[in-house]
Amino acid sequence: MACVDLGDLPTSRQVITAAMETVTEGDTLHVFTVVPDFGRSIVGSFFPDNFEEEAIEKARRALHAFMDTQVPKGTRVQAVIGHGNIYEEIIAAAEKVSADLIVIGSHRPELKDYLLGPNAARVVRHATTSVLVVRS
Repeated sequence: MACVDLGDLPTSRQVITAAMETVTEGDTLHVFTVVPDFGRSIVGSFFPDNFEEEAIEKARRALHAFMDTQVPKGTRVQAVIGHGNIYEEIIAAAEKVSADLIVIGSHRPELKDYLLGPNAARVVRHATTSVLVVRS
């Protein structure tokens, strides 16, 4: 399962390249992205009622457009959209699609990442399947 951040296309392209190196004939590549959930937080109260549904639909269109240009033709591929906490959604989706491997991008950690833990590190710690971290 290739986890892409549609807001970071260079890293997402690297993730697809790395994931394609593991795909064999007959495999399905699941390309996954997450729409964060602002839920009932104070931040969420500033958005219109239908914001999340529109964000999910926009992400779906963007993910399909990304896959059309980045996944080699002839590859069996499935788009998967999560909605919620990023690392929890990645782990849940990997379990749902019975992923053999999670491929995720990571950037050079900033100070805040050392204190809170980046999503890639959380996926590595909590996933029940192997994780390949692609450094950008």
